[in-house]
Amino acid sequence: MAESNFVDYVKIYCRSGKGGRGSTHMRREKYMPNGGPDGGDGGRGGHVILRGNRNYWTLLHLRYDRHILAGHGESGSKNRSFGKDGQDKIVEVPCGTVVYNAETGEYLCDVTEHGQEVILLKGGRGGLGNWHFKTATRQAPRFAQPGEPMQEMTVIMELKLLADVGLVGFPNAGKSTLLSALSSAKPKIANYPFTTLEPNLGIVSYREGKSFVMADIPGIIEGASAGKGLGLRFLRHIERNSLLLFMVPADSDDIRREYEILLNELRTFNPEMLDKQRVLAVTKCDMLDQELMDEIEPTLPEGIPHVFLSSISGLGVSALKDILWEELNKESNKIEGKVESIAHRPKDLSHLQQELKAEGEDEDLDYEYVDSDDDIDDLEDFEYEEEDWEEK
Repeated sequence: MAESNFVDYVKIYCRSGKGGRGSTHMRREKYMPNGGPDGGDGGRGGHVILRGNRNYWTLLHLRYDRHILAGHGESGSKNRSFGKDGQDKIVEVPCGTVVYNAETGEYLCDVTEHGQEVILLKGGRGGLGNWHFKTATRQAPRFAQPGEPMQEMTVIMELKLLADVGLVGFPNAGKSTLLSALSSAKPKIANYPFTTLEPNLGIVSYREGKSFVMADIPGIIEGASAGKGLGLRFLRHIERNSLLLFMVPADSDDIRREYEILLNELRTFNPEMLDKQRVLAVTKCDMLDQELMDEIEPTLPEGIPHVFLSSISGLGVSALKDILWEELNKESNKIEGKVESIAHRPKDLSHLQQELKAEGEDEDLDYEYVDSDDDIDDLEDFEYEEEDWEEK
């Protein structure tokens, strides 16, 4: 049994329903010698729909449900009776889920709000019955339209956490300690690198009952954007954060250089992340006096707010909250406006297979569909004009 149930990456086979066939029935009733065509239309195939649900925080429920199949539309029948529409397949996903085509890496859709519904795959339209094709010179058409075929696709679903503040830093920079000091979250804390192996969320209380959400992201190392360390697996979570809090220990050889390395990894992964507001926290300052802080301050990067911080002694914690709250409430830094403006880049195919293998999602999910209709081959030979279709 895995130590954690946090799953933020799944590969799933999806298939919509095919449209039902139109009927070729001829009306035959007593006292109605020339009843004519009365075949009804086929029903629409079921859609595959994604629905955002704030009660989900992981994709674990989809890890063991790898085939999502919508229902097929039923065929039309006599008396112009329409076939029943296929049952839609609604998939509940946590807010912040992004979907990509597993074969091409193409970005497909994004679910960010509770109750938001996105049609991932459309069901096929039902075929028109033969009564649509009767004319003055063709009064007994003995053909109808077949339903549109189903759509199928293997997709990758990624969860990118929605949070106000994201903690960015090298391993052992004190990110988990800060989260545990500011919130009720209980992340794993130890004196060795990569203690945090999954993102942790905590709600930070502020004055007068106000609060904001902080996300602890596993440590980033140089080359993470190329897949080193935990690499691409957790960099994607930072894309959703409204503000980035860079954390560099005070005992680092060069604080400015470490900050530039972290910034360059974000730039390489997604250049748009540099548009986010940034704050620098110099951590582990409990052994520093004011004189040493004054010596360090001129060496810090210019243009971003900074604070000297110690999560153990409480040094700078109140000042950090004030800075974060002020930056979060700037008009240019509202998370509501930034969630929709994220440009999701297509996946790099050169790294896609390596990424799938690292996530344990490289197995074959092909699904073989066997059609049970005996006369489907005859219907596939039917040719019709595009304008014959009508949206129902």
